[in-house]
Amino acid sequence: MTYMTIPATISGGPSIFQVRIGSGEVLSAGDEADFLVAFYQHSYQDHLGFLREGGVLLYDSDNVEPNLDDKRFVYVGVPITGLTVEALGGTAKDKGKNIFVLGLISKIFNLDVEKLKRIITEKFGGKDESVVNTALMAFQAGYAYPVGNVLTKHYRFEHIPRASGRAQITMDGNQAIAYGLIAGGVRFGAGYPITPWSSVMETLRRELPKYGGIFVQAEDELASVSIALGCSYSGYLAVTGSAGPGISLKAEAIGWASMAEIPLVICNIQRGGPSTGLPTNVEQSDLHQAIFGSHGDSPRVVLAAASVEDCFYIAIEAARIARKYSTPVFILSDTSLATRIEAFDEPDLSKLMVDPKPDLSPRQTHKPYPIDQITQHVPPGARILDGKYPLLAGLEHDEMGHPTGSPKLHMAMTAKRRNKLRKLAEEIPVPEVYGDQQGDTLMVGWGSTYGPIHDAVTMAREQGEKVGALHLRHLHPLPNGLEKIFDKFKRIVTVEMNDQGVYGYGQLATILRARYCEPKITSFTKTDGLTFRVKEILDGVFHGRSFAARHIPRHGAEVQHHDTAPENVKHLEEVVPQGVG
Repeated sequence: MTYMTIPATISGGPSIFQVRIGSGEVLSAGDEADFLVAFYQHSYQDHLGFLREGGVLLYDSDNVEPNLDDKRFVYVGVPITGLTVEALGGTAKDKGKNIFVLGLISKIFNLDVEKLKRIITEKFGGKDESVVNTALMAFQAGYAYPVGNVLTKHYRFEHIPRASGRAQITMDGNQAIAYGLIAGGVRFGAGYPITPWSSVMETLRRELPKYGGIFVQAEDELASVSIALGCSYSGYLAVTGSAGPGISLKAEAIGWASMAEIPLVICNIQRGGPSTGLPTNVEQSDLHQAIFGSHGDSPRVVLAAASVEDCFYIAIEAARIARKYSTPVFILSDTSLATRIEAFDEPDLSKLMVDPKPDLSPRQTHKPYPIDQITQHVPPGARILDGKYPLLAGLEHDEMGHPTGSPKLHMAMTAKRRNKLRKLAEEIPVPEVYGDQQGDTLMVGWGSTYGPIHDAVTMAREQGEKVGALHLRHLHPLPNGLEKIFDKFKRIVTVEMNDQGVYGYGQLATILRARYCEPKITSFTKTDGLTFRVKEILDGVFHGRSFAARHIPRHGAEVQHHDTAPENVKHLEEVVPQGVG
């Protein structure tokens, strides 16, 4: 699993890229580094606390002066900048030193050099040949450096045959959403660029024409959702997407989709907010926007992916629901899922691919908005043999789509649009509880918190806690039967990357408390723009409990709360990681 943070400013700034490798299932990015590479003095100073005791610090001796009296770490100083300039010369200067370090690391960890060279060639393949050659020269220079003179140990990853036998693929979350949409039968879409959604539309713009489709970059957000609605109206399920600010601009047209009952998939790749906020940082603060962000009573379905692999399958699920219930469906992802790379079993596309062709078969008669049934959108071009063709509009309407101002009909149609979500709730499977099936504490999460929460539950159980975890993929409507799970635990704690709000609860906790009227539901939240670390969750959920985990020094302030009591602000050196991705 990879994880990265990048600056939001055009001028650039500190960035981090980390990789976690394991023989089993890797769920979270990890709390501590075994191997840290520091290019600059501030990199060393800001992130040394992230390195475990006994870990290796590889640093650019041209730019970094570490405290060698600190004997907790193994120090490897290499003049990275000077060697890169020496290897490349000309105008390249030190721009290839990240590739130089890649070569150096491949030597230390005995990586597949030929495969890495192929990847480098593919990565820079669209540029001038001199760029490719420069990158390969930098890589070769790093690989040829006699690292054995400064590092006594080399490492080798043990190859363990996989039990499943299926091939694995690697991609990031945004790519997984795009390919999942294609598998789910989406062939058309429209969008407007915004971080971190843009790479979804870039993938769709490249791939959809291969399947007879097209993706349009519109002039603005409202135009993009309107174009997508036009495609869906024609009978081809379409997608649009953005981050939180763009979703706000699409709100009017999404309300039209709710009223006209047109199927549509909307992706919200969340980032820190509000407004421009933290464009390249992670946050889960758009849940209420997705569920309630509209004028009037505007029912919509909201799903959230738990992992990169789940991004693929949640997109297929969104397309299925949109078609079956003729409704807008939100997919919530976030910056963490969007940019991180994971390996997972290759999907069996022969069983998953959906035929996107609209059903244009003749109908004897068609009533688009039957009061007592779920609307099934019929595309224009389908013959209605009795000659009574329906209307579609954003105005309130009768069963044939004709505009009406009838109070009685408005109440009936409002209930009809609401009740189809209740029907959906009946078919949603109740998620399984990970860990203890009953006990003291149940952690509830959604989205990219899946991995850290599960790792935290594993560690807490090893220390004797009776704790389980429940992860929700269907956030609106919620699956029926959650209250039976909640009854088995003494307290319920949602773990969320959003603010606790005026009343002391995260966004999911607020919804669950409203739905179940259960006072034992509380929350542990944060808004530092970084993913949860396992130790953060343990410290936040089990206040004052000491776990036998390796100590990670941190500096910062954690905000904790208990029910609706005033906040207890504690300065804890190990809780909030400052600037560590």
